[in-house]
Amino acid sequence: MPPTATLDGHDVEACRLTIGELAARSGLATSALRYYEELGLIHSERTVGGQRRFARATLRRVAFIRAAQQVGLSLEEAGAALARLPEERAPNAAQWNSVAQVWSLRIDAQIADLERLKRRLAGCIGCGCLSLRKCALYNPSDAAADHGSGARYLLGDAPTVSEASSAKAPGAAKAPEVAPAPGVPKSSSQPPAPSSSPVARA
Repeated sequence: MPPTATLDGHDVEACRLTIGELAARSGLATSALRYYEELGLIHSERTVGGQRRFARATLRRVAFIRAAQQVGLSLEEAGAALARLPEERAPNAAQWNSVAQVWSLRIDAQIADLERLKRRLAGCIGCGCLSLRKCALYNPSDAAADHGSGARYLLGDAPTVSEASSAKAPGAAKAPEVAPAPGVPKSSSQPPAPSSSPVARA
């Protein structure tokens, strides 16, 4: 019988994890692990029977991916960082630092976006404008589309002079009106007529 391959004195096969064991240890569904493998974020070997076997170091890679997602990074960004790290052993200090330098800039930008969003939302709550026509985030005629996708004004882009004037120009999109509740008459700009009832004159 051929000798069993060893890794640091341990049976290599005994150090491998099934996909169920990896799911239980990582807290992820097996479908998520298969998806990560499909994207090339993690890798497995196959047994003679075709079953997946993962190195125990895969646990570290999966934890790394989950940490990346929790700070707002995409799977693509996580994969780019993992490409800098060894797959079968723990990274050394220099390798971690190379990833940390890239992530630091990305996380700082993410923090700045969240702080900006927080200020904008706080401003909206205490604004008191009570009208979309006066709202700094109002986007008539979808003018903000020229800045790119997403909530451009909320993300920090300021309306240009032409965009701001288009909100006031004749024919510009009007702010939607809120329909009155059933049974409540629509409000009028005219003051109510004086009541002729004796109670009102008293």
